[in-house]
Amino acid sequence: MDNGGCRSSKPGEYPSDCELTQALRERAMQRNTPIPRSEQWNALLPRAKKIQLLLLDVDGVLTDGTIIYTEGGGESKGFNTQDGFGLRMLQDSGVDVGLITARTSEAVQRRATDLGFAHLYQGRKDKTAVYEEILDKTGLRPLQTAYMGDDWLDLPLLARVGLSAAPANSVAEVLGQVHYVCKLSGGNGAVREFCELILEGRGQLASLLAGYRG
Repeated sequence: MDNGGCRSSKPGEYPSDCELTQALRERAMQRNTPIPRSEQWNALLPRAKKIQLLLLDVDGVLTDGTIIYTEGGGESKGFNTQDGFGLRMLQDSGVDVGLITARTSEAVQRRATDLGFAHLYQGRKDKTAVYEEILDKTGLRPLQTAYMGDDWLDLPLLARVGLSAAPANSVAEVLGQVHYVCKLSGGNGAVREFCELILEGRGQLASLLAGYRG
C-alpha cells in the first residue's frame, strides 16, 4: 500500500526512513497551518491595528485572583510566564504596556520592573482618572488604547478604550460589555491571548512566529 509515495510497513515492522520523513513533513505542514480564529477575533482586527498602549488590571487578569498573605505581612502573587512573554513581544513590536490596580503590592512592582512596563499605578480605585492622566501624558487617543479587566471596578474604563477584553472567568457584567472575551482565564494565558490579537491586528504576529521558527 502506498503512503504518500512510501511503501507502508507491514504489521510488526519498524517504519521505513521514507515513512518517517513523510510523517515529519506532515507535522511541519500542520504547524504552518494558520490557527483557526473566531468570527469575533477577526472582526476586531481593525480595532487591534490601531492599538499603541495596552493597560491591564492585575488581580484576576495578570493573576488568577488568588492573594496569599505572608507571615511578614506582605502578599504573594503568581504570574504566568506565557503572559509575560506575550507582553514582551507586544512591547518589542512598539506597543507600550501599563498596569492600573486598586491594590498595592511589592510583587506587582517587581513584575512591572522585570517586564519594563511604561506605566504602573497602584492603590488607585478610580481607574478612569488614571486613564485620563495617561492620555494627557502620552497624547494618545482612546481608539489607540486597550484595556483588560475582570470585575465591576473595571467597567468605566472598559467603556472608554478602543479595544476592551476580559478573561473567560470574569464576572458576567464585564463579559457582557467587552469587545473580546478570552478563551482562557486570568493568570492562565488570557493576557497572552489578548496580546496575540493585538499583534495580529498590527500585522506582526506571523512575522514574529516565523522568526522563532527560524
